[in-house]
Amino acid sequence: MAEDAGLVAVELAARRVPLPTALSEAARAMLAMPRPTQGAYPALDDWDGWRRLIAARDKASAEMSAPFAARLKADVTARTMGGAPVYVARPRAERLIGEDHVVFDIHGGALLFGGGESNVRFSTAAIALRTGRIAYGVDYRVPPDHPYPAALDDCVAAYRALLAEVPASRIVVSGTSAGGNLAAALLLRARDEGLAMPAGALLLTPELDLTESGDTFDTLMGLDVVLTARLMEMNLLYAAGADLANPYLSPLFGDVSAFPPTLLQAGTRDIFLSNAVRMHRKLRSAGVRAELHVWEGMPHAGFGGLTPEDREVSAELQAFIASL
Repeated sequence: MAEDAGLVAVELAARRVPLPTALSEAARAMLAMPRPTQGAYPALDDWDGWRRLIAARDKASAEMSAPFAARLKADVTARTMGGAPVYVARPRAERLIGEDHVVFDIHGGALLFGGGESNVRFSTAAIALRTGRIAYGVDYRVPPDHPYPAALDDCVAAYRALLAEVPASRIVVSGTSAGGNLAAALLLRARDEGLAMPAGALLLTPELDLTESGDTFDTLMGLDVVLTARLMEMNLLYAAGADLANPYLSPLFGDVSAFPPTLLQAGTRDIFLSNAVRMHRKLRSAGVRAELHVWEGMPHAGFGGLTPEDREVSAELQAFIASL
C-alpha cells in the first residue's frame, strides 16, 4: 500500500496477464493482436492539427470498413432530420426481425471521429443488422469547429423530427462508446425539454463519464486492446471549457429517474466497464428497469463484430427490444 495525494493506493508489481481461456479462438486472436501505438495529440488550441487528425482517422476507418460495407445486407438512404444528416438503414429480407420498433442510433468515436457519409452509413447499417430493426443514424457535428453542445443539439433535433413520424413507444435510442454518451445525454435533454421518452435505450460500452473517475480507468488500463489510453484530450476539446461533470457532458452524474428501460453492455477488459456498472446501479436505485451484460475478456466495443461473443451481444439486443 502507498500514500497517494492523501489517499491509500495499491502498488502492483509488473505482472503477466494471460488471455482468458473461455473465449472463442477468434476473440483470443483479436486480444493477441499488437496494440495500436498512440502518438501525441495536437494542443487544444491547434484547430488545424485536430482537423487533420479527424480527417485522417475518418478516412482510415472508412477505408477499413469499405470491404465489409459492400457485403452488409441492408439498404441505406440519406435524408435530413431536424437539420442534421441522417442515414436510414433497413435490413433486407429475413434480416428484418420486425417493424414494431425502430432504432435511433448515435455513432461512437471519442466525440470527434466516426463521422461522414461512409462511416455513418456503415455504422447505421451495422446496428440495423445487429438489432434486426430499421435504424436511423445521426451524422452529428464535431469539434474543433463545432464543440459542445453542437453534437447533442443535432441528436436532439433529429430525435424531435423522428417523433413527428414515429411514436415514442416505437423508438429505441442506441449509442456505442461516445454515442452512448450522447444517447444518455439525449434522454436527459428530452426529459428537460418535455419530449416524449423512447421505449428503451441501448448503451453499448458507453462513455458516460468524461471526468474518467471510474475504477476501471486504472485497473484495466493496459488490458484494453482498443482504448489504450485515457481520452481526456478529446473530452476537453469537446467540452470547450464547460464543466466535464455537467450531466449533459457526463450523464452518469444526471438525474436518471425518467430513463426508459435500458440495456448496458461492456466487457471485463473494457476501461469503460466502470461507466456501465455505475450507471446500472444508478438506474436500478432510481427504479428504472436496467440490464447489465458483461462479456468475459471483451475489450472496448467488442471483438470486431465477427466472433461468437459479438453475436451473443446482438442476440441480447434483439431480445431486449422484443421485450419492450
